[in-house]
Amino acid sequence: MKAPLSWLREYVEIPVSVEELAERLTMIGLEVGSVEKIGTDVEGIVAGRITAVEPHSNADRLHICMVHDGQKEWRVVCGAPNAAPGMIVPFARPGCSLATGIKIRSAVIRGEKSDGMLCSEKEIGIGADHSGLMALPQETEPGTPIGEVLPIPDAVLDIDVTWNRPDCLSIIGVAREIAALFRKPLTKPDTSFEESEGPVERLASVKIDDPDGCPRYTARVLRCVKIGPSPQWMQRRLALCGVRPISNVVDITNYVMLEYGHPLHAFDYSLLEGHQIVVRRARHGERITTLDGTQRVLDGEIVVIADAAKPVAVAGIMGGAGSEIRDETTDVLLESAAFDPARIRHASMMLGL
Repeated sequence: MKAPLSWLREYVEIPVSVEELAERLTMIGLEVGSVEKIGTDVEGIVAGRITAVEPHSNADRLHICMVHDGQKEWRVVCGAPNAAPGMIVPFARPGCSLATGIKIRSAVIRGEKSDGMLCSEKEIGIGADHSGLMALPQETEPGTPIGEVLPIPDAVLDIDVTWNRPDCLSIIGVAREIAALFRKPLTKPDTSFEESEGPVERLASVKIDDPDGCPRYTARVLRCVKIGPSPQWMQRRLALCGVRPISNVVDITNYVMLEYGHPLHAFDYSLLEGHQIVVRRARHGERITTLDGTQRVLDGEIVVIADAAKPVAVAGIMGGAGSEIRDETTDVLLESAAFDPARIRHASMMLGL
């Protein structure tokens, strides 16, 4: 599993270098296969405000962006499709180097002078996305060094967790080992929150027909949700751990899974027939189209999550396409459950998932 150093530090003080940490973890049985250093050279990259965007005179896909870095205005040729006036973006001034190794210089691009470069996540070394400019928080003052805006430089430990240490398949699990190793306190996230008035039973019901396959199933209903992108810091952490950001609701389930080591699943509440959850064994030959768009044929040993009419997820493996979170989703049923590992293994092997 991949564990960003900046995320681990939220839960425990790490009094040594990342190299020594990797060695110490390996010596206690958590073998660190590699350490990837992120954004180690960002000197000269600052926050810049785009004040104007004009068409390039000789290229349809390029723009001329005027960028203010807190001291002066720069003229930059840019090909990013999302460049817009008012955006705060990473701005690499002439003379600095990008994470990709490119040295930034003043240049003439298709007949237009360009001083510096506006950057994507990939170009400053904090992610793989290079489809457009990275948007920084709007309250960021132009000229602020990028290292003060984002938690960089960073490092990601790639840990080979052995079969007998599932307690370390999470960020908190690894942080707990570090706390024990250096005799430091472990700080866990605050999980308190406010609930609305009224019993949840008025909104949804949960019935477990197969307690051997699912000894515990819990659910909450979240109302008036607005689907949109996750905060930049969350997208970055997911990307560092190898998970593609999708939307706020989907991302938070993946984020908590990485943090605690326990999967969650979000259903579109309006698509659950009868607003019911029934945990049962699949009927032999029953079918479900999973989130990857593939129709799966089930057998009687597979545990499914069903609504009043049909399966809506293969328990512990993958949700169904018929109840997935959409742009139009406003209400969510959130699942946290425990399933029999042997049954999950059987379903995984049978379905090739």
